[in-house]
Amino acid sequence: MYPHVVTGVLAAKRRDVIRRNLAALPAYTLVLGFIALFGYMARAVPAVNAGVKAGGGNSQLSVPLLFEHVFPSWFAGVGYSTIVIGALVPAAIMSIAAANLFTRNIYKEFLRPNATPAQETRVARLASLLMKLGALGFALELNRTFSINLQLLGGVWIVQTFPAIVIGLYTRWFHRFALVIGWAAGMAYGTIEAWRTPGNGQAHFGASTAPILGHVTYIAIAALVINLVVTVVLTLVFRLLRLPDGYDETRRADYTVDPVDTPAVRKNPVRAGRHRSAAMGEH
Repeated sequence: MYPHVVTGVLAAKRRDVIRRNLAALPAYTLVLGFIALFGYMARAVPAVNAGVKAGGGNSQLSVPLLFEHVFPSWFAGVGYSTIVIGALVPAAIMSIAAANLFTRNIYKEFLRPNATPAQETRVARLASLLMKLGALGFALELNRTFSINLQLLGGVWIVQTFPAIVIGLYTRWFHRFALVIGWAAGMAYGTIEAWRTPGNGQAHFGASTAPILGHVTYIAIAALVINLVVTVVLTLVFRLLRLPDGYDETRRADYTVDPVDTPAVRKNPVRAGRHRSAAMGEH
């Protein structure tokens, strides 16, 4: 559900590209797990623990100190460069995703419906630049602990899209108004609960877990439960009230139609024509 994954799906030109990317996604996730093991390696090196204490207990120094004390100097330089590049890549992807979403769903939809592709590209580039500058300002000006917890708060928010995005892939049973209200309820609870949670010397946004019904729970999970309960209950209520749910223009044939210039279509133009005819017939 994070932009790192969603952006690749939305930008894919053909179905086989999505299939190939998602097939490789578990390997990417596995590598993230290996990177997390750096923390255990750092804890096993006394010099790293001493360096973290000397740095005021800043655990973000663990991996750089690990490179410095365990590897040769030339490899430590490569590791430092990797950290910088690794931080820039997801930031760039998310800024591009935010810029495209703004351009397509706000600028073109509400501000300038007749915008040309060149104008959309120019606005997207400007929006992406502003996103990067805003992120840089956050990184330089905000307290480090608050910045980390703000990222955790982003996780609380992202999880609230689960019913609409992930469950929506398998069922259309939920009423669309119920999905929106459930999302709003989960967002409101998760944000307020995170704001009320102290920790690490902060009165607000101090941690991503809180005591809920006598158990320390990840705030995102509690908010997701509220989200789902509200969505299910309101769906039943709206169904009883026969509240219109809108019209879904997607048809089954749309999932198997490729652009005309793709290799699959060039190899089998008869199949592509049949798909286009089926789609037009259902519309």
